[in-house]
Amino acid sequence: METKGIVIAGVGGQGSLLASKLLGRVLANEGYDIKVSEVHGMSQRGGSVITYVRYGDKVYSPVVQSGEADYLISFEKLEAARYAHLLKKDGIIITNTQRIDPMPVITGAAEYPVDILDELKTKGVHIEAIDALTPAIQAGSAKAVNIVLMGQLAKHFHIDYDKWISALEQTVKPQFVEMNKTAFKLGYDYTDN
Repeated sequence: METKGIVIAGVGGQGSLLASKLLGRVLANEGYDIKVSEVHGMSQRGGSVITYVRYGDKVYSPVVQSGEADYLISFEKLEAARYAHLLKKDGIIITNTQRIDPMPVITGAAEYPVDILDELKTKGVHIEAIDALTPAIQAGSAKAVNIVLMGQLAKHFHIDYDKWISALEQTVKPQFVEMNKTAFKLGYDYTDN
């Protein structure tokens, strides 16, 4: 199998690292060779955090180069726009529709771009935009946005749902397993009306 690339882009504290661990675990359980690279920005201050996950028969580098990503999972709309250049022509962005203002917007030094996702769509980018915050809160925590997005991503893989749940149980702390299983199912079942 050719090497596939997934980029997970978020803001510090949103759980992008947990999402990449879950993804790595389910792919490892399926027997793929996997490389994961985490790039931390000012994560403790709400800065950009990006994780690369590459998998296949044999993976030599963890880094996803421009035009190599099959999927871009974005925890915030601006992060989707920031890393869209990493997508293949037929790649897919799965993004949370939540807006989190970066520091330049908070301080008034910049304005948050309007219609970010519509602009990407006009360039032919396939986008699945979901309100991941509402189901995360429904599951028990706003912090479960990452797992809701992983549930949405799972629909694109030929890996049984139960195998994702098993990987989730192996990855998440025991006291948070049930909440995360609920968040994952809500993401998996999510449809855009």
